[in-house]
Amino acid sequence: MLTRRSFVALSGAALAAPALAQGGSSRVLKFIPQADLTVLDPIWTTAYVTRNHGLAVFDTLYGTDASYAAQPQMVAGHVVEDDGKLWRMTLRPGLTFHDGTPVLARDCVASISRWAKRDPMGQTLMAYTDELSAPDDRTIQFRLKKPFPLLPDALGKVGSPICAIMPERLAKTDAFTQVTEMVGSGPFRFKADERMVGARVVYERFDKYVPREGGEPQWTSGPKRAFLDRVEWHVIPDQATAASAMQTGEMDWWEQPPSDLVPTLGSLKTSIKDPTGLIGCLRMNQLLPPFDNPAIRQVLLKVVDQTDFMQAVTGDDPKLRHVPAGFFCPGLPMASEAGLDVLTSKRDFDAAKKALAAAGYKGEKVVLMGASDFPSLKALADVAADMLTRAGFNVDYQVMDWGSVVQRRAKRDPIAQGGWSIFCTFWAGLDQANPAVSAFLRGTGPDAPVGWPTSPKLEALRQDWLNAPDTTARKTLADALQKQAFVDLPYLPLGQYFNQTSYKPSVTGVLDGVPVFWNVKKG
Repeated sequence: MLTRRSFVALSGAALAAPALAQGGSSRVLKFIPQADLTVLDPIWTTAYVTRNHGLAVFDTLYGTDASYAAQPQMVAGHVVEDDGKLWRMTLRPGLTFHDGTPVLARDCVASISRWAKRDPMGQTLMAYTDELSAPDDRTIQFRLKKPFPLLPDALGKVGSPICAIMPERLAKTDAFTQVTEMVGSGPFRFKADERMVGARVVYERFDKYVPREGGEPQWTSGPKRAFLDRVEWHVIPDQATAASAMQTGEMDWWEQPPSDLVPTLGSLKTSIKDPTGLIGCLRMNQLLPPFDNPAIRQVLLKVVDQTDFMQAVTGDDPKLRHVPAGFFCPGLPMASEAGLDVLTSKRDFDAAKKALAAAGYKGEKVVLMGASDFPSLKALADVAADMLTRAGFNVDYQVMDWGSVVQRRAKRDPIAQGGWSIFCTFWAGLDQANPAVSAFLRGTGPDAPVGWPTSPKLEALRQDWLNAPDTTARKTLADALQKQAFVDLPYLPLGQYFNQTSYKPSVTGVLDGVPVFWNVKKG
C-alpha cells in the first residue's frame, strides 16, 4: 500500500497533465470526495465518507426513495403476520458476494446483529425483537415482542451507519472492532491493491451484481445499474488544487466544493442534491470535565450564534443556510419551534464568563479537534474556538486530518492521555429527522454514540415517541423532547446548510440524495 507521500512524489505532475489511456476512458469516473477514506468499516463509524464508500461496496436489504420511504432492495418483499409481530423477508435470487459466494439469510442475520449494536435505530429494533433468525437460505425472520412498523425504515436507512450486508464470517466481527476486508455484494468492488492512503481509493464494477427489476432508481432504492467500469476517488485536501483539477477537466465530480469557489467552476453543473441539507453540531465529551457538568454545557447557549457558524461555511449566500435550527431537521414533519428562543436571544459573553465561574469551572483544558482537510468542518471549528475562548474556556485547539478526528473521537481516555473535549461535525437532515434516527439525541451514557451523554428524560421521551399512536402525538412529543434537549444539551445545534456538488456536463444520471455511483454515465 502506497502512502500519500510516495503518491504525491510519483504523481504530482500527472494531475495537471492531459488525461491519457485509462484516465481518458468514458467509463472511468474521477471523483473528489469530501475527505480521505481512513475507516473502511461502515458499521464502525458514522463518518459520511465511510458511508458513501459502504454504499458502493455493500448492498442493503431495503433502500430509501425520494419520498424518504423504505423500499425492498436485496429482499424481494416481506410478509407481516401475528398482528405485526412476525416479519418474514425473502431475499431476491442471484445475490452474490464479491468473493463469489452466494448471499444467504444467515449472512444477513449476522450483519443486522452487528449493525444493531452500533446504530441507535438498530438498538431500538433489537429491543423490540424476541428472535432474529434464518429459517432457510433465503428467509430472514423477526419475531417481535410488539409491533415495530419502522422495521424496513431501520434496515434501509440512508444515514450512518447503514445496515451493510456482509458475509457471516466478517459480520461476526465484534461491532467495536473494525472490519478491514471489504467483501460486499454491491454494484462495485473495492480495490484494496490500489488504495493509496491519503490520496486515492478505487472501485470497479462488479459484473455479477444483479439489479432489482422494475422501478426507477431514487436515492438508495430501485435498480442499481453500474454503467461505469471504474470509479476513482482522488483525495485533494487543497481546495484551490481541487478547483483547478475540475476546471482543467482532470477530475469529473467534486462532492463538496466550497461555496466561494463554485463561481470559478464555469460550465460545470452545480446543484443541491439533498434538500434536507446538513445540520451542524458541536459535540461535547460528557464523560470528562468540564462538559460532564450540565451547568457548564448550558453556558454555551448564552454565546452560540448559528449565523456565525453557517456563514463561515456558506459565505454570503443566505439561500445556502437556515437558522435557527433546533434538534430536528427544518422542513421535515418533526421540526419544532419549541425552545428556539434560547438561540435567538442576545449573545452575552460577559454573562457567560460569570455563569461559567458560578458553575464551578476550574480552568480545565478544553481540547477542541478541528479537521484540516475538511473545509466546512474546519470553518465550524474555527468559529467554535473563538466562541469558547471568548466565553472563558481554556481552549487547546488541535487541528488534524478528518480521519484522525474520526479515530480519536472514539477514545474515552483522559485529556492527559490523548483524550478530547469537543469537536464539530455535520449530520444529514435525514439523520435528524426524528427521535428514532437521531444518534446524537441518545442519552444512554457509555452506550451512546461518541460524546456519551446521559439523559434518562430524553430516553423516556424517545420511547414515548416510538409508542405514539399517530403523527399528531409524535409531533407533541418531539416538541417536548426538543425542550428537554435544550436543558440536557447532548450537543449544541449550529444551524442548517445546503451542500452543493459539481460535475462535468458529460456526467449524467447523478441521483438526488447522497453520492452514489450507480445510474451514473460519463459521455
